[in-house]
Amino acid sequence: MEVRRRQPIGVELVKRKIVTENDIDKALDYQREHPNTKLGDILYILNLCDPEELIEAIGEIVGTPGILLTPEKIKVDLTNYISIDIAKQNKVIPFNISAGKAKVCFANTSNSRQIETIRMLMLNKGLVMEKYITFESDIEKFLKTYEGEAASESTGVSAPGATITSLIDSIIKTGMEKRASDIHIEPMETNIRVRYRIDGVLVDAVTIGKDKQSQVIGRLKAISNMHQEKQVSQDGRIVLYSDYNIRVSSQPNIYGEKFVLRLLKKNADIKQIFDLGYPGDEQSLNKSINKRNSITIIAAPTGEGKTTTLYSIIDFLNRPDINITTIEDPVEIRIAGLNQIEIDNSKSTFSGSLRTVLRQDPDVILVGEIRDLETAEIAIQAGQTGHYVLSTIHTIDAIEVINRLRKLGVSDYDIASTLATAISQRLVRRLCPKCRKEREFTQEEKDTIMSISNKYNLGINLDGVKTYDAVGCKHCNNTGYYDRIGVFETLDINDDVKDLIVKGASTLEIRNKALEGTYRPLVADGILKVVKGVTDLKELNNKLVIF
Repeated sequence: MEVRRRQPIGVELVKRKIVTENDIDKALDYQREHPNTKLGDILYILNLCDPEELIEAIGEIVGTPGILLTPEKIKVDLTNYISIDIAKQNKVIPFNISAGKAKVCFANTSNSRQIETIRMLMLNKGLVMEKYITFESDIEKFLKTYEGEAASESTGVSAPGATITSLIDSIIKTGMEKRASDIHIEPMETNIRVRYRIDGVLVDAVTIGKDKQSQVIGRLKAISNMHQEKQVSQDGRIVLYSDYNIRVSSQPNIYGEKFVLRLLKKNADIKQIFDLGYPGDEQSLNKSINKRNSITIIAAPTGEGKTTTLYSIIDFLNRPDINITTIEDPVEIRIAGLNQIEIDNSKSTFSGSLRTVLRQDPDVILVGEIRDLETAEIAIQAGQTGHYVLSTIHTIDAIEVINRLRKLGVSDYDIASTLATAISQRLVRRLCPKCRKEREFTQEEKDTIMSISNKYNLGINLDGVKTYDAVGCKHCNNTGYYDRIGVFETLDINDDVKDLIVKGASTLEIRNKALEGTYRPLVADGILKVVKGVTDLKELNNKLVIF
């Protein structure tokens, strides 16, 4: 540990009666044999004085609080904030997160570049860094322990001779256990980085030696049914796990081939639509979705839960007297009582399958995604001939569904006559119920909430209402958040909106007219969920940019 001082640290410690001159002589003898070890660390290693008094005194000398690092004081999962490699390179450990502040201990507080690197990493996590100093030997000891635990937990491989097969298997199984939606396996310059996307956020898991890169890539291609010799973008599937359908995408980069594994649980429990965060009640939901001769479209960017909402709606509608058929790529959840068709891109398409389904006397048809004009036109035709069609499309909000259909080539008349409801959504992280900390809203937060409430006539009253800070605990992997909830907006196509569509009105004109009725944008539902304490303004702003 290096310390800044106006005079030798040994002199300062003797003055403070932490050690004696004889202790310093012993430490200097040791330093002659270990020239790269700092005097403070030597006194600690040789146990020449009380370690807590020693580190506190060193902290006072260098102007940074000193802390004796013990397992009990480390209350965070290091890899949620920085990688093990960065921690080793900078000799640093975050040990506590509270009220938006990250307590981080360094072995060397005189290296401004290292300090700034970690400060920026914490800032990117929305945390203000508080620096501490501790013994370098303790940091190295804890990092070695942590590295071993991470390798064991994330890869199941602690022995040097473990096979690549068991390595890949353990990475995938750990992702399943941690509720990951995606696993990223990324060749870097000196190693392979593995990350999990949990509740929409990527977190570092483990690193694999560069010498294993060709074996890792070979194994992933083998179990994904990809061409081994081709170093081009490929898509594949892993079917080794009975409970999961795993979609695999490979993409060459400058250091090798990156793989992303999308984990889709086959028999996942279907959540009730209201458990997903859908506002309103059964009566309002029935008014929006339980229709014939029409189409309902769920709209959102990739990864925002469109398919989950579709399944929940289908589950809501599912009755023995209704024939429901789904066309999906792939079938993500098997539901009793449904006729589910899986698209194989080499042999079938959404449009081709949809033509066949129309001859199967369906009442309700779920089309996984409207991707092109042909699929859109057949879906429109199905909606116009007595069927109820559910599908998804990629747009930023419910109003833009109209514009997207126009761009695909669907006529304004067909949109107005068939589109019944457009629903848009985003997923925001829920505050962890086990560790969230209650507090008062700041004036700035109140102003933001009331501005949105007044703009959309939400009738919010903040008297006596509290909000919560994300804290972090073992249950939520020290993130402060656990699981996600949907933020929704619903556009019911009433007669006024239909007239505007037929006239070719812009989406801005349609939005203004819809706001005169029951339509409210995503931010309105989001603010209501903040007021209820389900999420916070920071998380909502990450998705919708409200300030």
